[in-house]
Amino acid sequence: MGRGFEVRKASMAKTQGAKSKLYAKYGKEIYVVAKNGSPDPDANLSLRRLIDKAKKDQVPAHVIDKAIDKAAGGGGEDFVPVRYEGFGPGGCMVIVDCLTDNNNRTFGDVRVAFNKGKAKLGGQGAVAHMFDHRAIFVFEHSDEDEILEALMEADVDVADIENEDGKITVYAPHTEFFKAKTALHEAYPDMTIEVEEIAFVPQTMVELSGEDVEQFEKFIEMMNDVEDVQDIYHNAEIAD
Repeated sequence: MGRGFEVRKASMAKTQGAKSKLYAKYGKEIYVVAKNGSPDPDANLSLRRLIDKAKKDQVPAHVIDKAIDKAAGGGGEDFVPVRYEGFGPGGCMVIVDCLTDNNNRTFGDVRVAFNKGKAKLGGQGAVAHMFDHRAIFVFEHSDEDEILEALMEADVDVADIENEDGKITVYAPHTEFFKAKTALHEAYPDMTIEVEEIAFVPQTMVELSGEDVEQFEKFIEMMNDVEDVQDIYHNAEIAD
């Protein structure tokens, strides 16, 4: 059913930099989610999802605990989510999600990355309508029909399911994340879910080749160097 996850995963490319940036990224996001909701993961499903994801990315427990303790103590910075959209090299579409305590600084840094990367910053909604906001699960299994049946029995709204070389990828609306995760664990308690995340998945792809590939890689690298950038999504596909 459609393209394989490995292709899509490379295409949506939420590229992560060095460990220090990765830890800082998770620390900031965990702090914001805990502060805006509850510092108790059992009472805050978004925080629980984020902690599980951080652990899978091997973020140390002390980084997670420090962020939660900071949120529970009140005070601290007031970070707000900001989203930028635009067009990258070769006409690909790009979504950049940030957390910032200074909108002017973040906008300036993101704009510089777009300009130097020979990309074009667009207005709100410029490209987001060409992406689907999805819950994504990847795990080993041989029968997508069996998985689909188990999810449908749990009343999960499955948007797409793929089987590529014995690896199943399930796409569901982002609002169905915990419902789908619970259904999978209940149906297959011993199964290891390799990927479980919420991301923007492109509806169409743009194949890049030649100089556009090198320019695109530079653009992504510059964007990853922006302190406030949390996630980058795009629909670029590198030609073989």
